[in-house]
Amino acid sequence: MSKPPVRSTKPVRLALSDVLRLGLLGISTRKFRAALSALGISIGIATLVIVTGIPASSQASLLNQLSALGTNMLQAQPTPDQNPPVLLPESSLGSVQRIGPVTSAAVVANTHTLVRRSDHTDPNDGSGLTVLASSDSLLDSINGKVHTGKFLDASTDKFPTVVLGYVAATRLGINTLVPGRQPPLVYIGTKWFSVIGILDPMPLAPDVERAVLVGWDAAKQFLAFDGHPTVVYVKAREESIEDVRAVLPATLYPQLPGLVQVSRPSDALAAKRASQSNFSALFLGLAGVALLVGGVGVANTMFISVLERRREIGLRRALGATRGQIRGQFLTEAVALSGLGGLAGTVIGVLATLGYAVYQGWPPVIPPLAVAGGFVGALVVGVLAGLHPSIRAARLTPTQALAST
Repeated sequence: MSKPPVRSTKPVRLALSDVLRLGLLGISTRKFRAALSALGISIGIATLVIVTGIPASSQASLLNQLSALGTNMLQAQPTPDQNPPVLLPESSLGSVQRIGPVTSAAVVANTHTLVRRSDHTDPNDGSGLTVLASSDSLLDSINGKVHTGKFLDASTDKFPTVVLGYVAATRLGINTLVPGRQPPLVYIGTKWFSVIGILDPMPLAPDVERAVLVGWDAAKQFLAFDGHPTVVYVKAREESIEDVRAVLPATLYPQLPGLVQVSRPSDALAAKRASQSNFSALFLGLAGVALLVGGVGVANTMFISVLERRREIGLRRALGATRGQIRGQFLTEAVALSGLGGLAGTVIGVLATLGYAVYQGWPPVIPPLAVAGGFVGALVVGVLAGLHPSIRAARLTPTQALAST
């Protein structure tokens, strides 16, 4: 009588969902230990987000302060004391605005007229003030603000209206404008002009502080202005400020560019660029330390988990679990622990950064790379930290695992 053929048994292949369920089983059955394990990685990732977010918010505040010092502003004007004097073309504003990196430009021109508070005062006493014809874009180009009233615009350009610089308003005795009341008047040349606005102090443009600003068209109509600008203000993208400075003279006065002088970029620009470089290096160093701390914590947790669960490993191996399944179980558990800790750490880090930035009055800045990199980094750290413990667990034979319990 022939014996029945012996059939070889193939190991059961676990689906991905089964591997995930087994990996999460160890977490769900040891919730307190899992919480403590995830806490280690969450602290590391929260530290990563905080040490990048808080310095980034502080840096944003610093850069805003430096930008307010005119890091992207230039001023161009004809070289003085030339005979005959250099006259910039009337089309200067349009020519400058066509330069690619320029974000804002404005022109002013000395009308060579005197301003007086009354027509009964000395006609030769202009109180040391200058009457300037101005384009409507001046405030944006010099980071200026209106203290009271409004600035020149298309609706007032053709009318006898003026805006006073901060110093000019003080010297003329006009400190405020009351809505609904008749605006105060100043006498320029032989014409009365209504004051429609007063500017805030502007340390970046002291000449404008001591000026009485008249609309470009109104200056032509009432003050016999010839239309040639005397100063051009330019605001450009910071990374291109040197290039804009190089082409401004030829753009404004192509026949003799050397007769146009352009201010050099503010020293604050160099300080701003230096701070950006230093902060970037700081971010990388702190982020690396935070991830290293989190990775060591997960690796230590997984090594202890293998030692504690040798009996479980032995029973599973005795019941037919393959080394690959054991390895997958522990590796999945390590990644899950790191993922949960990374998610919690990211949320904690974001909330802590937002709260501290608001408390300090800084613009809140959460680097997207820190948020995404924190969570992804936690998963990568989980894989690296769980790889060796999972391999060590898979190498245990059933007899070794059961004998050690």
